[in-house]
Amino acid sequence: MTDLSVLDLVPIREGGTVAAAMTDAAALAQCAERAGYKRFWVAEHHAMDGIAGGAAAVVLAHIGAATSTIRIGSGGIMLPNHNPFVIAEQFGTLDALYPGRIDLGLGRAPGADGRLGQALRKDLMRAAEYFPNDVVELRALFTGDLDLPLRATPGYGANVELWILGSSLFGASLAAALGLPYAFASHFAPDYLDQALELYRKQFRPSAALDQPHAMAAMTVIAADTDEEAVLLASSMDQSFVALRSGTPGRLKPPVPGYRQTLPPQSLAMLEHMRQAAAVGSPDTVRESIGRFVERTRADELIVAGATFDPAARHKSLELTVKALG
Repeated sequence: MTDLSVLDLVPIREGGTVAAAMTDAAALAQCAERAGYKRFWVAEHHAMDGIAGGAAAVVLAHIGAATSTIRIGSGGIMLPNHNPFVIAEQFGTLDALYPGRIDLGLGRAPGADGRLGQALRKDLMRAAEYFPNDVVELRALFTGDLDLPLRATPGYGANVELWILGSSLFGASLAAALGLPYAFASHFAPDYLDQALELYRKQFRPSAALDQPHAMAAMTVIAADTDEEAVLLASSMDQSFVALRSGTPGRLKPPVPGYRQTLPPQSLAMLEHMRQAAAVGSPDTVRESIGRFVERTRADELIVAGATFDPAARHKSLELTVKALG
């Protein structure tokens, strides 16, 4: 069976709080650990009322304290928002706390709109241009393979697994050139999935970290006892996608029966487009959808995304998905 991992955005539910979202995330990570998932990743987003994972390293410290064996990491840290030295210290600290369990997925996108650059006191467009150099510097802060003027403590010598994340061909090319594992965000941006994986495998150069290409692809997965129940549960996530694309993001809303039937054609087309990297339904439906996706992508790992308004429903979804593929 292809290795399965979990991506969690630490959603804040309508009527809920940031504190509740943190508690839910830790409980979900414990569920994933019990069910046999390999990794539990959280993503850096900023200035979004419905997502509580902006301080990803702090969230991961919380997740690590609640778990004992599952790998934990960022999916990802948006490196242009930061400087490599601080990230080396943060993830070096995480490795000291939870040795041998830390992943550091790195992305180039800012994770918010242009106002974020002002808030961070950074020129994010220019910072994004330096992304390849910053990745090389960050790796050297862990490994010492470049002669840098300062040594990060914590950081130097930390056993942190670096990943490159992407939703275009740029990240695939960089991951291949640096000999790093690559994760594609096909759960929300499926357009370049096949091209990116082909490019990554074709151009991959072995490194000290990895001797052959290793690719992960993301899917939205909501499993329930029946197709109808899964579609209903997924309507909370559908509402979030529509709100985000229309410029009105908010907190995760309760499910709405027949939600898709209420949408204008352009919104429905957007949701259907993203469903090419999704598995929503009963265990049989999920098994068939994931099987087709793995056959198409030949992914070494899958990372499953997706939020439900009721936290217990996502726990059950993770459990049913493992059983369906077992």
